[in-house]
Amino acid sequence: MDKSVIIEKINYFLVDEFEVEQGDIAPDANLKDTLELDSLDFVDLVVAIEANFGVKLVGEDFKDVATLQDFYDLIEHKLA
Repeated sequence: MDKSVIIEKINYFLVDEFEVEQGDIAPDANLKDTLELDSLDFVDLVVAIEANFGVKLVGEDFKDVATLQDFYDLIEHKLA
């Protein structure tokens, strides 16, 4: 899957499902601080990723994920 499609899908459900402001979405946005995602949101995010991309994520996958770019890269890596 093309990275631009990955980014578009992730951005769409961040806005649609998590009510993140479109203006807050940027590659360097911190998932916890800027996008204000809490631990329950991360659980929902894992479910959304599984539903949209068919990949399984575990807590260990998030150890190096701080920014939205890190998250895009994680999903791209999982799909490879």
